[in-house]
Amino acid sequence: MSEATHDPGLGTPIQSEAPTSQFGLLGTRRLAPLFVTQFLGAFNDNLFRWAFVAVLTFGGLIAADTSRVYNNLAAVLFILPFFLFSATAGTLADRFEKSRLVRFVKIGEIGVAALAGIALYLQSVPALFTVLFLLGVQSTFFGPLKYSILPQHLDSRELVGGNAMVQMGTFVAILLGTIAGGVVGDLEDVSLLLFVFVVAVAVMGYLACRWIPRAEPTKTDNLGWNPAVETWRLITLARERKAVFLSILGVSWFWLLGSVVLVQIPSLVRDLSGGQPVVTLIMVVFTVAIAIGSLLCEKLSGRRVEVGLVPVGAAGVSLFGLDAYFAISAIAPGEVERTIIEFLRTQGVARLLFDLTMMGIFTGLYVVPLQANIQSRTPNDRRARVIAANNVLNSLFMVVGAGFAIGWLLLDGTIQGLIAALAVINAGVAVFIFYQVPEFAMRFLVWAISHTMYRVRHQGLDTVPEKGPAVLVCNHVSYMDACLLAGSVRRPLRFVMHQNIYRLPVLNFIFRTGRTVPILPETEDPGVYEAAFRDVREGLANGDLFCIFPEGKLTLDGEVDRFRKGIERMVEETPVPVIPIALRGLWGSFFSREGKGAFRRGPGRFWSRVDIVAGDTVAAEAVEANDLRERVLALHGNNR
Repeated sequence: MSEATHDPGLGTPIQSEAPTSQFGLLGTRRLAPLFVTQFLGAFNDNLFRWAFVAVLTFGGLIAADTSRVYNNLAAVLFILPFFLFSATAGTLADRFEKSRLVRFVKIGEIGVAALAGIALYLQSVPALFTVLFLLGVQSTFFGPLKYSILPQHLDSRELVGGNAMVQMGTFVAILLGTIAGGVVGDLEDVSLLLFVFVVAVAVMGYLACRWIPRAEPTKTDNLGWNPAVETWRLITLARERKAVFLSILGVSWFWLLGSVVLVQIPSLVRDLSGGQPVVTLIMVVFTVAIAIGSLLCEKLSGRRVEVGLVPVGAAGVSLFGLDAYFAISAIAPGEVERTIIEFLRTQGVARLLFDLTMMGIFTGLYVVPLQANIQSRTPNDRRARVIAANNVLNSLFMVVGAGFAIGWLLLDGTIQGLIAALAVINAGVAVFIFYQVPEFAMRFLVWAISHTMYRVRHQGLDTVPEKGPAVLVCNHVSYMDACLLAGSVRRPLRFVMHQNIYRLPVLNFIFRTGRTVPILPETEDPGVYEAAFRDVREGLANGDLFCIFPEGKLTLDGEVDRFRKGIERMVEETPVPVIPIALRGLWGSFFSREGKGAFRRGPGRFWSRVDIVAGDTVAAEAVEANDLRERVLALHGNNR
């Protein structure tokens, strides 16, 4: 597949004819060096963190009854730098060339890695906590760089896949780092091996980052150094776009939830009479599941930024989080430490592992669309700073989560109770976000309809422009036509449709949220007719993409009826390109008017195979209703 080319100034991707698949991106310089750099960095962070946790929990450096509090304190110290320095990191990332900054950050990681070996050799708890803090500082400055580079190097249609690969790589690195950290931390002589390990990985990360292509600066104004002032500016900047800010809150909640759950695993395993190998097993299950969920996003979203997956992910996390409470409660502790085989044979463990697997998968479905939504809807010149604002709120949420966990445990709360409480709160957070941004719920309904009621295939939709005003014209077969098109076209799509269909229950919520324009024939209501054309003019002037059904009504026989002249008036008043589209395979489906009419057919055609076929773009000056009908007929063929 061909790679996207780039604007020579800012490194902004220019649309390519064939976007590269998410796995194919690993064979390109646009993603591979960044992926390897991120992977090795996340591996090193977790190698040290979990070696440290293993030493604290099982190594005797601290009293056993204080290990839970110390483990949560370690999590706080690692994420505190994100809160303190993200503003500076984001400003630097927008102000200077990004690949060069990455090299500086990775050099710093080598120095911190060397200090980690020294701290472990000294067996000094304060020194170990200091190294954790410094690792957090290094990660703070790398975060805005990696996520703001992606949109500069990737085609917009590759953004979900690129994010999924980075997210997957991050969690696989967490997994491998956790395993390595647990193994190393369980050894009698930890210091020398860990020193060699973390320094070698840091050096490899530096070598990988030298291949990252240039990503030019996008901000040229003065650099502010006051952390408090810059942090407040970041939050203000992120709040300018409500959907982006709510996505940031959603991502931050994900990190709170994930960090709290992961930190409790060693203590939970010890309560269930397991050892370090069992900790590794549970970490393997949870992190591989998140990686799988992340990779599923591109398949389920059709390579678009599909926020409709977010409610699916949120619901799954709460459902299986609550079930994990009952699964843990059913596992009886043993009198001696259990091996992995003994642990797996224990009653209730299989249910717990299943719950953790499903929580991980749904977590991936939840966070990847939110991360891609932040990147795609943020202007290029402020993207790194908005991502830095995301890091600030991520860290704040994780600190709050760690504080909540410490308080819960000090008040003699159980770990399974903590997980159940988070599952309930997660449902409340999700409802709040979806209420504030109805688009999330609307996109979920569109996604559910277009992926469960029908088997949809696309052809030629790359002719739909990624930006700028345009009008799609399509034949009208069923009450679900608008939902199917909205679920297939990659950018937000506004419809002009008959007022009677606009008012249908459930669908009306989708249409209102998507800013659909209701219309009636001029002979029936001149006021509604003229208001519709006024709304279309204003929308096209603002760069919106519209879709109309020029037949003006649902087909009664499966054929394409005559096209009314309204499309000619639209492009005459606002000259924009027009793309003909044909819907095939919907006639005779549950929501068409075939036979006795819509909603009256049996289930035989409920799971219909539908084709959405787009033709060549028609210039505004060449638009003529009869010609557009002939083009749609040619695309439609004999397939009804």
